[in-house]
Amino acid sequence: MEEMMVVLDEEELLGCCGSTKFAKEMASASPFASLNQAVSAARHIWFNLVDVNGWLDAFSAHPQIGQSPSSQFSFLTLFSWSKAEQSTALATANESSSQELSDWNNRYRLRFGFIFIICASGRTTAEILAELKKRYTNRPIIEFEIAAQEQMKITELRLAKLFSAKAKASSATFQYSATAKTAEEDRVSIIEGHLCASTEASAGKISHIPTRTRLPITTHVLDVSQGSPAAGVEVRLEMWKGIQPRPLFGETDVSGWVYQGSSTTNKDGRCGQLMGMIEDMNPGFYKIIFNTGKYCPEGFFPYVSIVFEIRESQKREHFHVPLLLSPFSFTTYRGS
Repeated sequence: MEEMMVVLDEEELLGCCGSTKFAKEMASASPFASLNQAVSAARHIWFNLVDVNGWLDAFSAHPQIGQSPSSQFSFLTLFSWSKAEQSTALATANESSSQELSDWNNRYRLRFGFIFIICASGRTTAEILAELKKRYTNRPIIEFEIAAQEQMKITELRLAKLFSAKAKASSATFQYSATAKTAEEDRVSIIEGHLCASTEASAGKISHIPTRTRLPITTHVLDVSQGSPAAGVEVRLEMWKGIQPRPLFGETDVSGWVYQGSSTTNKDGRCGQLMGMIEDMNPGFYKIIFNTGKYCPEGFFPYVSIVFEIRESQKREHFHVPLLLSPFSFTTYRGS
């Protein structure tokens, strides 16, 4: 049977994400043979090709969380989807909680310079307010990254809805089988459950996603002293395969570390491919080494080495290990 290709145009994609750059790049990458292929392309474009201004454009396209979207939105689809995504929050709000959420939204905007972004689908006003208060304490550069990740969750959810609608509309032309349509709708349901931030739903449905859509280990480097991405930082990934089952503190034998891959950060501070796209990671200890001495010769650290463990139960998870660097300090955390 002839494979159906789904074409997505710029205006439709702007309904998924308000960044013009994102919409143009996705339209250029269209058509897509499957939703999985579209989501994979979207993640690559959003995190690697869209710049800071593009992220801010997407943020500004959203209504303030907790408020009903305005029908004056440029795109009717964006209006209807945004309204549906906030339906739980709007339904669970009262006068007191709405006012408190509005006050915290204003405080957040003053602190970070953009509105609070969260994938609100299925979340109550109380849950959103608690998350807003928690994230308000973040450093701006960390919060900006988190907001971009939340935007990607929203985009994925909307892509799933758009892709399903386009597939149904084209079914008569392509004689799309009922089985295929059901499978695509199941895929939409899986993504929606994953993105609505319900722990129970996520735990029950993530395992149904058949293939990995992001590289298993990724990183980026931010120069917090400049308030900008760190471009040109050499990055190397290694895995422990020594005689001992794990690297030991004070161990002088470094021969147990085996090279996995290397790359250099781009203008957005993001690192290229450090390893292949594999479904299951090999459990064990991994080390990411950053050549910070070359990037910042006057700094205190000739290099930064971050060692972390991937357990058997985590072998299908994604590990994002960023580095926030200044000449005399650095910070890292497990991102998403």
